[in-house]
Amino acid sequence: MSQLAYVIGLDFGTDSVRALLVNALTGEEMATSVSHYKRWAKGLYCNPNLSQYRQHPSDYIESMEDCIKAVLSLVAPEISSLVKGISIATTGSTPAPVNESGIPLALLPEYSENPNAMFILWKDHTAVKEADEINQLASGWIIDYTKYSGGIYSPEWFWSKILHIVRNDEKIKQAVFSWIEHCDWMPALLTGNTDPLKAKRSRCAAGHKAMWHAEFNGLPSEEFLTKLDSKLKGLRKNLYDDSYTTDELAGIISQEWAQRLGLPDTVVIGVGAIDAHVGAVGACIEPYSMVKVMGTSTCDILVVPLEKHKNQLIKGICGQVEGSVLPGMLGMEAGQSAFGDMFHWFRNLLISPLKELLLNKLSQHEWDEIVDNILPMLGQKAFELPVLRSDELSLDWINGRRTPDADMSLSAAITRINLGSDAVSIFKSLVEATAFGSKAIIDRFTEEGIAVNSIIAVGGISKKSDFVMQTLANILRLPIKVVSSEQAGALGSCMFAATIAGIYPTISHAQKSMSSKFATVYTPYEEKAKNYEILYKEYLNLGSKLS
Repeated sequence: MSQLAYVIGLDFGTDSVRALLVNALTGEEMATSVSHYKRWAKGLYCNPNLSQYRQHPSDYIESMEDCIKAVLSLVAPEISSLVKGISIATTGSTPAPVNESGIPLALLPEYSENPNAMFILWKDHTAVKEADEINQLASGWIIDYTKYSGGIYSPEWFWSKILHIVRNDEKIKQAVFSWIEHCDWMPALLTGNTDPLKAKRSRCAAGHKAMWHAEFNGLPSEEFLTKLDSKLKGLRKNLYDDSYTTDELAGIISQEWAQRLGLPDTVVIGVGAIDAHVGAVGACIEPYSMVKVMGTSTCDILVVPLEKHKNQLIKGICGQVEGSVLPGMLGMEAGQSAFGDMFHWFRNLLISPLKELLLNKLSQHEWDEIVDNILPMLGQKAFELPVLRSDELSLDWINGRRTPDADMSLSAAITRINLGSDAVSIFKSLVEATAFGSKAIIDRFTEEGIAVNSIIAVGGISKKSDFVMQTLANILRLPIKVVSSEQAGALGSCMFAATIAGIYPTISHAQKSMSSKFATVYTPYEEKAKNYEILYKEYLNLGSKLS
């Protein structure tokens, strides 16, 4: 190995892709860049009223190329020739229909403006009906294919979305050959191995979202899928049987992409995975520690020893998959469908009339400054409020409930408001609701015999809001360690890239050498924690009445 070796980690989020260039031998973060999806930023192909969220594959391609080139432009030119590997994390489940060559249909001229030909973003909830049908069929089938998915299949996941599209768009049904997750397509694209029958599929995405398990010989059977709907007939043979963990090689970068990016044609590309799971690796997750990835939604990741918990089924979570986070460990996922999204909704609610009134009176810079300061200001003022039993009380299900016990038909609520309620007190109740939702998740793991001994936080909100983080610590009654790196998902990708490139023998060795440590620790305030115990019981009672 050269005296110098660099790797690039990519993290495709909801709004943008992030690239991180790291010195693989020291863990030093050399440069980072973020490129926002241009079409997504304009709201194209989405309809929030229908919970429809679609992303054009061209956004992924253009933003990936932009941010990798930007990262390389920030360092000495010779570093490009010393890049050894790239690994990738994306949102999920975010599948797209592809043709026999593995080209997403939206990249073909005839489907370029059809949202059903695009990647169906994780938070798209157009397939609630289809998820209900999957759950109904699975409950009486000879094999319960939902057993490793908490017993409830979600409209956010692979099969629900596929079924919804093929039922509602005959042109897409006729044109599609196979379907591929975003985290599988990006490595396939970079290596030139886009054949859907040969592209390596992520264990992380397959197990958590597509009901893949070795016990089932892979995906659900042709008989199950055809019984679900005859429109799925023949699809299974065009998908995959095997899945691969994130420490495995997807292939070598293609000549085309090596030239486009200015990288050596020897760069190795790793098998992709879902962003939260890779972020947990970047946060140096350990057994029985929960990594909370806190952004527009939350994803809560646990790893536990296989030998102790392999045959233990946890009710109502998103999934439990061998090797989905760390090789040799059982990876478990839970989370909330809206976290930062709930705060942004409230901010937008507050500013919408002002935007109409001030549209032509302020510069764009002045307007942006006002918008950017609203949530921090609310947080500072909410920090000063006491915690009282008479406080406003809210539910956090503004985009449905992911866990515990997925139900995307549920909605949020704000209760106990009066003429004294203001923006600060209501914001406080929304933050508390998201923290109560987090506690409900931890309580479910504990009830099912899985200990949660510590909390590690990553993601934008963990760095932006002391009030959110302190409230979470108070309600969970656990210290919360915030990872130093601004890009835990991309850093986790870098760790996998370094392992695949042979710089480290295992991902554990990469974690030890490349860890970014912790920036902050939030410790519970005991007096507020006691009061929150009462409010939490009332939150649960409110939820039981409205669910």
